Amino acid sequence: MRAFGLSRALSGPKTQPNIRNPAIRRGFVELRWSHTIRSLTMTPLFSDADIERIALGVIERTLPKPEWTHAAHFAAAFWVLRRPGMNAEADMPKLIRAYNLSTGVANTDSSGYHETITLASLRAARAWLKGRPETPLHTALDELLASRYGRSDWLLEYWSKPVLFSVMARRAWIDPDLKPFPF
Repeated sequence: MRAFGLSRALSGPKTQPNIRNPAIRRGFVELRWSHTIRSLTMTPLFSDADIERIALGVIERTLPKPEWTHAAHFAAAFWVLRRPGMNAEADMPKLIRAYNLSTGVANTDSSGYHETITLASLRAARAWLKGRPETPLHTALDELLASRYGRSDWLLEYWSKPVLFSVMARRAWIDPDLKPFPF
């Protein structure tokens, strides 16, 4: 039930997410057939305000835990990457660890913060934004989420499960074992 946001709907209005499209709570990009132009169009999942709310929620440790999805990780990363004075590779690990602790998630060898996944995702996000310097943040994020990087298993193209989910990869950067990482 929590994966579809139903538990939140029962908990009252102050925990209702401020996201325009409930598909984001499910972690899916919603595709809709447009009868007027007869093509597939992607429904935007985020606004710039949504992205800022997620990032500030992580920084201030107020983002409801069910909203900390794969898409929300990228939203926070995009926001941090475009903030002057922030160093994503140094700041995101600290922010994620602190946020995890505030939501009751221990950062251990089997749960919580994962260094290789975080750094790989930051590298992909940085490259994505570099190729779109004038693109509004929400547009760039929606495009990334509609791409293969929007899938939560995208890193398994480069790392085998045993390597990516090893204690060593959780603690520190581990180079891919399947093929070179393009970022």
